[in-house]
Amino acid sequence: MTRVLIVDDHAMFRAGVRAELGAHVQVVAEAEDVPTAVAALAEHRPDVVLLDVHLPGGGGVEVMRQNTASPDTRFLALSVSDAAEDVIGTIRGGARGYVTKTITGPELIAAIGRVAEGDAVFSPRLAGFVLDAFAGNIDIAAVDEDLDRLTEREREVMRLIARGYAYKEVAKELFISIKTVETHMSSVLRKLQLSSRHELTKWASDRRLL
Repeated sequence: MTRVLIVDDHAMFRAGVRAELGAHVQVVAEAEDVPTAVAALAEHRPDVVLLDVHLPGGGGVEVMRQNTASPDTRFLALSVSDAAEDVIGTIRGGARGYVTKTITGPELIAAIGRVAEGDAVFSPRLAGFVLDAFAGNIDIAAVDEDLDRLTEREREVMRLIARGYAYKEVAKELFISIKTVETHMSSVLRKLQLSSRHELTKWASDRRLL
C-alpha cells in the first residue's frame, strides 16, 4: 500500500483528504508547514507527499528543497491555485505532478498511484501550461522576475482584479477591507509599471496567470 504524507496548513482540509483516501493508501503523517513537513519526511520516508503549494515557512518548493532525508519520495502538488507560475514553479522545484483541489476522491487516489509508480500527473488544463513552458510559448523567466516583485497578498489581489472582480468582491473573497484592496492594487500597478486594470488584465492574460 502506498504510504502518503499530507502537507497542508488547513487542518480541516487535511482531515477531508484523509477521509477521501480511506483505506486505499496508508496516510503515515500530516504536516502543516515547511518545518513539520521536512521533519515528517525524515521520520516516515513516505512514497508520495500530497503537497500544498502555499505554506507557512516558504511554500511547497521549499519543502522539496530541504528534503535530503528521503530522496526516493515523490511529490504531488494538490493546490487551490491553477496559476501558470505556481504550476511551473512547483514542477521545476521537483514535483512529479500537479492537481487542483477540485479533484474527486477516486481521481486523487489514481493520481497518487501513478505518481508512486513514477508517472507524471496533471489536471488537463495544467498540462497545457507545462507543455507551453517547454515549447517556449510562455516566458517563465519573465513571469518569475515580475511576480517576485509582488508579495503573496499582492499576487492574490492582482489575480482577482485581472479576472474582473470589483474591489468589494476582492475584499470579501480575501477577508480584507476595500481600502486594503485599493492599497495593494496601487502597489501592484506601481511594481509592474502598469497604469490601469485593463493593462493589468492584458499583462496577466499574456502570462497565462488567469
